[in-house]
Amino acid sequence: MDAQYYCGCLLGLAVGDAMGYAVEDKSWDEIQTEYGPGGLLGYDLKEDEYAPVTSHTQIAAFLCNGLLLALTRGRKEYMRWSKLALKEWVRSQQFYRDPEKSYCFLCKLPQFHRRHCRDARMMDNHRLEFYGSMTQRKNMNNTPGAITAGIAAGMLYKPGRITPEGVGELAGELMALTHGHPETFLSGVVLSYVIAGVLHDPGHSLSQHFIQAIQVTEAQYGSRFPQMERLSMTLRRAIDLAQNDGISPLQAMEQIGCEDTAECLAGAMYACLVNPKDFDGAIITAVNHSGTSAAVGAITGAIMGARLGEDALPEFYLESLECTDVLRVLAQDMAAGTPALGIFDDSWDHKYEQGLPPEK
Repeated sequence: MDAQYYCGCLLGLAVGDAMGYAVEDKSWDEIQTEYGPGGLLGYDLKEDEYAPVTSHTQIAAFLCNGLLLALTRGRKEYMRWSKLALKEWVRSQQFYRDPEKSYCFLCKLPQFHRRHCRDARMMDNHRLEFYGSMTQRKNMNNTPGAITAGIAAGMLYKPGRITPEGVGELAGELMALTHGHPETFLSGVVLSYVIAGVLHDPGHSLSQHFIQAIQVTEAQYGSRFPQMERLSMTLRRAIDLAQNDGISPLQAMEQIGCEDTAECLAGAMYACLVNPKDFDGAIITAVNHSGTSAAVGAITGAIMGARLGEDALPEFYLESLECTDVLRVLAQDMAAGTPALGIFDDSWDHKYEQGLPPEK
């Protein structure tokens, strides 16, 4: 798959995240009062400001950085390096100067230190000595704070790099580190399969990708986690709503709820299905409701960006993002993978051996 679709995935995530952040804590009535009857139709920016991204973008970016470290430093220890990357992200959100050596080059970039975490409980769990897992859950957190981990896991997939089943396992375990509700970490599994499928099998429709991702997750985890049944019902209901011409997008999004992780994924699926070739329309649908707009926007942007590619993202969205160039570098590196054995790449070494930001 062309790198522009990987770029579209990460950049689309950031666009949806930044746009949704402006209305994150507002009801639909409040959104209409502030932005008019059509709701928010673009970034809410003051003069000379960048569109701020939240922890949804930061987590996906740090995990991509960590996964690239795992590929570079051998043995493909994806969970080990992902945990390290997440710990470095948490330290980047703290106010005191961190004396420790950092491995992720993102730690050196001030735009990734912005403190816009959407899930304080997730942040607290990252500070604990021991993480949770799918088999040893530490809590029943069902908020969508970690959902973009599924996007990074899906971007990792390539034959010879990780198996399809491994993508789902990685996504579930990354989610379960801080979010122990089975519907939540299984939502991350479904999302990882959606992203991997869209990037590597563009011939299928979005609805086919969504249904296939649900079915694969049911087969992999349905017998272990009875909560998979409710997750499937939530996601399939959103797919059915997208085929109902008698309901408006706002009514559908309000019915879906878009509060917990499963509902946010369902809302994103709906927004994509009713705007299958329109990135702008999908993002507008994704953020204009009374639910968790930043999470739904981020998921929607990632899926639509992976589907349509960076070229389909309106330039006015990208030029207002502070982190565009860095996300593009990470996405291109996820698409390319490590340099061929025996070939030295100074730029790659600079980023993933020395931990230094890309040279301009």
